[in-house]
Amino acid sequence: MKKILGASMGSDVHTAGILNFLELARNEGYEVIYLGGAVPIEKIIKKIDEETPDVVSISYRLGADAFENLIKEFIEKAKKLKNYEKIDFIFGGTIETSQVARKYNFFKKIFDGSEEEEDVVLFLRGQIKYKEEENFPSTLAERIEFKSPYPLIRHHIGLQTMEETIEEIKKLAESELLDIISLAPDQNCQQYFFDQEKMDPNQDGAGGDPIRNEKDFVTMYEASRRGNYPLVRCYSGTNHMVEFSQVLKRTVNNAWAAIPIFWYSELDRRSERNLLDAIKENMEGIKWNARNNIPVEINDAHQWELRYAHDSLAVATTYLAAYVAKKLGVRWYVQQYMMNTPPKLSPKMDIAKSLAKLELVETLKDETFTPYRMVRTGLLSFPADPNSAMGQLVSSMFYSSYLQPHIIHVVAYCEAMKRATSKEIIESVKMVKRANSLASRGLPDFASDPEIKARVNLLKEEAMVIIEKIKSLSPQKEDPLTDPETLYLAVKKGILDAVGLQGNSVAKGQIKSAVINGAYEAINENGEVLREAERNRGIK
Repeated sequence: MKKILGASMGSDVHTAGILNFLELARNEGYEVIYLGGAVPIEKIIKKIDEETPDVVSISYRLGADAFENLIKEFIEKAKKLKNYEKIDFIFGGTIETSQVARKYNFFKKIFDGSEEEEDVVLFLRGQIKYKEEENFPSTLAERIEFKSPYPLIRHHIGLQTMEETIEEIKKLAESELLDIISLAPDQNCQQYFFDQEKMDPNQDGAGGDPIRNEKDFVTMYEASRRGNYPLVRCYSGTNHMVEFSQVLKRTVNNAWAAIPIFWYSELDRRSERNLLDAIKENMEGIKWNARNNIPVEINDAHQWELRYAHDSLAVATTYLAAYVAKKLGVRWYVQQYMMNTPPKLSPKMDIAKSLAKLELVETLKDETFTPYRMVRTGLLSFPADPNSAMGQLVSSMFYSSYLQPHIIHVVAYCEAMKRATSKEIIESVKMVKRANSLASRGLPDFASDPEIKARVNLLKEEAMVIIEKIKSLSPQKEDPLTDPETLYLAVKKGILDAVGLQGNSVAKGQIKSAVINGAYEAINENGEVLREAERNRGIK
């Protein structure tokens, strides 16, 4: 058991900070020796000599000038201790006194009060204080376990040029605020990485970073090898799913793959593939990642929601995606819960929809299939005013913390106005971490709210009506839910449909929906709620 000794030094009687720190240390298995407040330097030095602790924690908050004199004396005497080189000295204080402490290059770690509790706990676990790469888990499952009970923090980066993006990646890694950096290639890269003669040079950098070869991926990965050595992942290509997955595994040790079932096709026009071929190829991409022990995210539900799908369909496609993932051999599954989507969804109904999704996905969990929960703010409803966007970001991540996410996908508050740089990303991450930290102290039990509970049960029932209808399209198939032709027909016939698909070449686009009591409902011609049994009865 490691031993830690702590005290507020000199005439500083403030002890709340040091007591909180030592309590966290005790919870992490340290033997704690607390000397109290306003402890003279001579007494601290004597106790260090007697107790031979592994860690010495010193606190001082009374001002820079007074601390300047104390710290010189303390360091001079500490360096004379016979076991001095075996001790990790750490300091906690205000921003002002911490600036003084940093000048002396003496302390292994300095806390200035701007940190969240998780930052202190991770330090105490002994994993980050020496900045050694091997101390940081390199797979998603290991990283989640390492940081538990705190969620991993993710953000994406993809600026107009490679040079800009690389510099920002370095800053993000050095900040140690992100656990996962998602690379965002431009559309030219996602669609034509293997057919670069089809690229339109005028569209270089549109929507992301103009990555053009494997060396570019390697260079960005190398830029992240500093700070807390974050995991790196990349958006999927919109075709050549297996080949793109192979590139990402070779170059950035892809933390997980995000591949849809229905999308990146004629359905959203992000590739030239027809829907049936896209479903088949997407499934091959999912299977390849599963075989190579790479976690997978199937993000179909939020793609439907971005096109104003009603809540029952969103829940059904969430379950369908998780089911397909499990059947295709995925071991670790990332389930994203996109809040505020579609816009005008009330927080109460947002939580209800998410809980319905979660409960259905969790029914698939077993020793072969581990679903991880990832929450994010919905960009579709982000206001273009930065202060308003900050409000939405913080509020949505506060109440979505009820889902106890393993990962928080932060979306910078500026994203509705411009691409985020490290500045806006770091600001947004700090906001979100604070919201999650406060929520972790205790939220109301939303699931016990009668209205939410009733809505969750209804959505689960309605979702399974949709699932059963899809199955009925191919009763002769062994497993219709993993059969590409059956899934294709589900879109073609309108079982899976959304308002935002009007005029689409393959989808019906005939469904109508409306916000009723804060929820998105399918409605009939008279504006009345249309339940799934009735809606699907007319689909042959």
